[in-house]
Amino acid sequence: MQPIRSVLAAAVVLALAGVAIAQTGYTPGPHNITLPSDWQQRFIRYATVDNASRKIIRHIYVNPEAFAAARPGQPLPDGTLIIMADTRARLGADGAPLLDQQGRFIPEPGWIAMGVQEKRAGWGVGYGPEKRNGEWEYARFNGDGTRSTASVEACFTCHLQTRAREDFAFNFWDYVQTRK
Repeated sequence: MQPIRSVLAAAVVLALAGVAIAQTGYTPGPHNITLPSDWQQRFIRYATVDNASRKIIRHIYVNPEAFAAARPGQPLPDGTLIIMADTRARLGADGAPLLDQQGRFIPEPGWIAMGVQEKRAGWGVGYGPEKRNGEWEYARFNGDGTRSTASVEACFTCHLQTRAREDFAFNFWDYVQTRK
């Protein structure tokens, strides 16, 4: 009898969570994410990745609240906001990216695009198992910070197929696991 009560209690909790989400007006999609106007001043850059095939540099930032609350071995905290801001690499006459003294690409000024990933309690409801990435949503923005109309389907596909055990986040999850 006890297992039946546990199952019923769990069903009630899930149903109530669904009602709470419905009452907040959540509907799946990139419209849920807003690019903070102060992200460049306030967010923490924790990774920079040279992408040779695209001749770009990816600068990856996280909001300071998530940075402080993230713990190794734990899911990333509710409210985590990760921004991947791309710049073009400066190219030489031969079309190859120019390198600095450390062997890294030299960036051209200005952003060309931004991908944003945000986690909130209850997000993801409404996506089927072939798409749902836990409680994450994704959005794209142009280099000037305006919302891009480009599809975010590739974000879901890539994160779902490769990193479910790491809370659907690439570099920040890795960073949290190894930071001292």
